[in-house]
Amino acid sequence: MQGKSGAVAVSGCEKGTTGPGKMQNKVLKLDSKDNVLIALADLRRGERLSVGSQSYLLESDVPAKHKFAIEDLANGAGIIMYGVLVGKAVEPIRRGELLTTRNIHHQAAAFAPQVYRRQVAELARLYAGGRTEEIKTHAWTGDAAGPQRSRVFENLDGVRFLLHEGGCGGTREDSNNLCGLIAGYIHHPNVAGATVLSLGCQHAQIGILREELRKRNPKFDKPLVIVEQQQSGTEVAMLTEAIRNTFLGLMEANRCQRTREPLSSLCLGLKCGGSDGFSGLSANPAIGHTADILAALGGRTILSEFPELCGVEQELINRSARKEVADRFTQLMKSYGARAKAIGSGFEMNPSPGNMRDGLLTDAMKSAGAAKKGGNSPVNAVLDYPEYSTEQGLNLQCTPGNDVECVTAQVGAGANVVLFTTGLGTPTGNPIAPVVKLATNSGLTERMRDIIDVDTGEIISGEKSIQQMGEEILEFVIQTASGEARTKAEGKGQEDFIPWKRGISL
Repeated sequence: MQGKSGAVAVSGCEKGTTGPGKMQNKVLKLDSKDNVLIALADLRRGERLSVGSQSYLLESDVPAKHKFAIEDLANGAGIIMYGVLVGKAVEPIRRGELLTTRNIHHQAAAFAPQVYRRQVAELARLYAGGRTEEIKTHAWTGDAAGPQRSRVFENLDGVRFLLHEGGCGGTREDSNNLCGLIAGYIHHPNVAGATVLSLGCQHAQIGILREELRKRNPKFDKPLVIVEQQQSGTEVAMLTEAIRNTFLGLMEANRCQRTREPLSSLCLGLKCGGSDGFSGLSANPAIGHTADILAALGGRTILSEFPELCGVEQELINRSARKEVADRFTQLMKSYGARAKAIGSGFEMNPSPGNMRDGLLTDAMKSAGAAKKGGNSPVNAVLDYPEYSTEQGLNLQCTPGNDVECVTAQVGAGANVVLFTTGLGTPTGNPIAPVVKLATNSGLTERMRDIIDVDTGEIISGEKSIQQMGEEILEFVIQTASGEARTKAEGKGQEDFIPWKRGISL
């Protein structure tokens, strides 16, 4: 990857030093069009930095992960980072001065639904070291099984409970979406069968669930037990019926055998949460490289969190494989944005206090780094929630940025494994799919080693390239999907499940 717009690689970007004898590579410029530099370490007012032929005198202290202006910016001037507009100055900012939430506000470029074709490299070649043919034949064997032990149903890994409070009292849209989400979980390749408990009179009717299952698999043949309390009578009768029939379903499901499958069978969810100023420099582009390799091999990847694609819409439109894909992305982004405005909010309110403390000052700035999780592959499909993914390559999925709601949706769309990057730390997991946690910096790995699976901080230190790290991540994904490795979230029993509720309660 080159250090140009649309590609982030520490090895290919401009780095800066602080003079003879001082620590090297203290700052980073991501794109030649940028008018800000990123601090890779704490910088002090009065320090002089050299980047290429330019020299900058710092007018303020600049904490690591934060940014400072490399030219005088007038009130209203655009803030450019990753080569795209990520904010605007709301007061004059001097060359060498720290960017803060006081002197810049959110601003994103407008976007249009047209598709602008561009050449896309043969992504299989991105997998370095002559491993392409080997990886095409590498196999996985289903979801992570964990240590083998004596059990009644030797071919089943366990029973998971999906608990929620939806189905009644909300909009019909939400109840229909709940049925679609549950159908996605039942259809998911990690699930051998399901028991559904229903009251009976709610909006989320069993008939809707069955129709959603037919959409995903017209030949659905897994054990499925459905019990309605209002038909069963007493609670004891309902539970007796459910337990008896579930046990029979477990006997049927236990006939399943693990089989070897090509990597093209994998579907990766691409997620970030508790992001920091290094997210878009290390972990996000690293899993973007992993996603590109898998897409080149015929697998599926899902990039979600539409509020965190604000400001990079045109780039994704330009990467769309077909006009109808670009049109749908445009329509869903605008519709979601209008809904947020209608309740007195907006995408510009997405960054959390933790994000801003660690250098992500505007939604567009956060989004420019978050989008790197999708790599450089063409956008082959756009999914509205809770649709199931079927197209090979990169899929965009309309979800919120909320950690658990997004992961819940990605798995409901077919993600076998979720790659979850974090700079601040988060314990999110899922009941049926492994969630791999990747730290953007080594300090987080040391501080919260009980939840972190992969440390990508070596990209920041310069010890590894984005490509090297992306390939190592893919190897870990293969081990996880094959049951050879268990994620920290699995070991801690983190099985979060929250359906996205779009509407109001009625």
